[in-house]
Amino acid sequence: MAIFERAFAGRELHDPPWFRRVFSDTRMAPLWTVARVYLGYQWLLAGWHKLWGEDRWVNVPGPDGLGLRGFWERAIAIPQEGRPPIVYDWYRDFVQYMVNHEWYTWFAWVIALGEVLAGIGLIVGAFTGLAALGGALMNFNFMLAGTASTNPVLFVIAILILFGWKVAGWIGVDRWLLPALGTPWEPGGVVRPVAEKLGRGVTGLQPHAKPT
Repeated sequence: MAIFERAFAGRELHDPPWFRRVFSDTRMAPLWTVARVYLGYQWLLAGWHKLWGEDRWVNVPGPDGLGLRGFWERAIAIPQEGRPPIVYDWYRDFVQYMVNHEWYTWFAWVIALGEVLAGIGLIVGAFTGLAALGGALMNFNFMLAGTASTNPVLFVIAILILFGWKVAGWIGVDRWLLPALGTPWEPGGVVRPVAEKLGRGVTGLQPHAKPT
């Protein structure tokens, strides 16, 4: 037991200098801007086609999600020969459940609007980390559904942007948005006074005040 405690004692493992330089140095912001805008354009284009393209997934007025239903039905189909598009049975069952309950009627809006919002966020550099995370999740699900296309490349770019989220939006709205809002572990200039007031209301003490 003592050996286990010594092996896993509280220690901070530091990142190598090159990692901090690439993912945390604002001098790398131009590189991240190129990657961010490229990824955002791809998502904006994909969402635009789903909303207003010839093969759009949503219709106003009219039945929604027919394009998504067709995509799901092709994904869950099991051919007589060869491998099915979806490799994992649990994911095929999940997609089949969504088809049976007609989730495509509203899920098509979620995907289309999600792609557009992710694209806009990445292009203007607002909430870059969240936008990249949303894009990566969509890429991941498309790949699970058996669609390769550009998804593997876009997924890798999104993961890299997630690593560099602190500087990826430096040439963008995040340069002012992040210092104002901060993070859950470090509130920004706008959120900090509210958090301090809430802290005083709960404890009855001023922030950082020492009890007597």
